[in-house]
Amino acid sequence: MATTADIRNGVCMEFNNDLYVVIDFQHVKPGKGPAFVRTKLRNIKTGKVIDNTFSAGHKIVTARVEQRPHQFIYKDDLGYNFMDMNTFEQVSLEEHMVPFADLMKEGQEVTILFHAETESPLTCEIPPFVELTITYTEPGLKGDTATNASKPAIVETGATIQVPLFIGQDEKIKVDTRTYSYAERVK
Repeated sequence: MATTADIRNGVCMEFNNDLYVVIDFQHVKPGKGPAFVRTKLRNIKTGKVIDNTFSAGHKIVTARVEQRPHQFIYKDDLGYNFMDMNTFEQVSLEEHMVPFADLMKEGQEVTILFHAETESPLTCEIPPFVELTITYTEPGLKGDTATNASKPAIVETGATIQVPLFIGQDEKIKVDTRTYSYAERVK
């Protein structure tokens, strides 16, 4: 058992008979009234984000999860297949357990969360930034860099990302997987 003082980003907890990960939290101590903790929680199974407020000192049940490095091998009809980097065992995850799957390419290293008591996989986390090559985008015109406009570009995994006008086809870019947006050009 833990209390609201133990709430941190990334803490996995049992809430409403389900597992949630704390995405964001804020301890609030108003001038009048008791203190409380405002949180954003992401459901591990569905990916849905909810807001919840806990009163100070409220007891929470933390879940023990383990992060294990895996490598994405391939996708088939059953889901996504990964190989454990240490034991070389294969794990298959259903499509809803792999958020931002359209940003993964074969050979990509990811982290899979396992519930420690049941040894069952919960979700897959890809790195915060991935490097991808643009396979198609409309050509930019000279002098189009003055505004902050963007255009759609299709990357090698098939995902469509909004990129600045000066980015061309066959260029390598860094994509922020948390916001699904262009981060920078890779040299």
